[in-house]
Amino acid sequence: MSTAPAPAPGPNPKPGSAPASGPTATSASAHTPASAHAPASASPGGAALLRTAAELDALRRPAGARRAVVMTMGALHEGHATLIRAARAAAGPAGQVVVTVFVNPLQFGEAADLDRYPRTLDADLALAGLSGADAVFAPSVDEVYPGGEPQVRITAGPMGERLEGAARPGHFDGMLTVVAKLLHLTRPDEAFFGQKDAQQLALIRRMVRDLNFGVGITGVPTVRDPDGLALSSRNRFLSPEERHTALALPRALFAARDRLAAQQALHERAQATAASADRAAGLTALGESRAAADAQAVALARPGGGPAAVRAAAQLVLADAARERQPLVLDYLALVDPSDFTEIPDDRESGEAILAIAARVGATRLIDNIPLTFGALT
Repeated sequence: MSTAPAPAPGPNPKPGSAPASGPTATSASAHTPASAHAPASASPGGAALLRTAAELDALRRPAGARRAVVMTMGALHEGHATLIRAARAAAGPAGQVVVTVFVNPLQFGEAADLDRYPRTLDADLALAGLSGADAVFAPSVDEVYPGGEPQVRITAGPMGERLEGAARPGHFDGMLTVVAKLLHLTRPDEAFFGQKDAQQLALIRRMVRDLNFGVGITGVPTVRDPDGLALSSRNRFLSPEERHTALALPRALFAARDRLAAQQALHERAQATAASADRAAGLTALGESRAAADAQAVALARPGGGPAAVRAAAQLVLADAARERQPLVLDYLALVDPSDFTEIPDDRESGEAILAIAARVGATRLIDNIPLTFGALT
């Protein structure tokens, strides 16, 4: 379930801004809530609170209107608000936005982790309404699983056994099972998830495609605090010193992105230099210093840079963080194909990739990722 959506790394958008990849969001006050006749109380922002499947069924859906859904486990923050605003923009003023708040027990390996997960429904309801939601569906565990834990579940398959799946066995099976159920209950035209949980998003897209769900799945870029840390409900557990260490995650991702951009620039300059010209002279004409990039470096630069160099740039930052007073304990650093989350080979010269990190700082486990493009897509 989505925990937080980031604009492409770089300057962070002002809180409340719409995702860079989507249309300008409509404010909560600029539309007429489609839930006005729902049999439930409403938040200050106008979102109705629905507790049962029957109440959800009673939620009026205007004829011809689109319904957009944002699935969360609560403890909402600006990342979730960005998702809701994106859903509002996609549904339009006449459409309907439903936010689900459900802490799914099937996604937790240990009861202690489930008990520790923050529950802030009153605040969630207010934020959802102010961000443009018409209704918040917050069912109990018994409502979602009336006969106890389901005997039949969605299996994530090999793709769900890698990275996060290896670290948290069964997590993705539980996630896909509840997402499938909530899609059936809410019956949306489009569902929105954060790109911060990149493997989750990829698995949901695969499930919807493989099992013909007939719903659009839209990923929304990760939202970051001004210091670069990706928004997450888990961040509240970090002490100031731990947060300082945790900043190594985005720094490592941005270092890898910058290394790739630099190598791409080297390759483009090499291509711009006439084949018959002396490369050193060509570099001098371009104003490059030999200290920055000599002729041999340019000649050997792969289109877009090599995956090994990208990994090395991130590893250097993470190694420094491992020596902090509150050390970062790396779970994995992986450069993967977004279609199946298999590792990108070192000889890859073009195509899309995701650089993903998971690590512990103190008792808190954090994940982050960044999309990358090697060379020219073919």
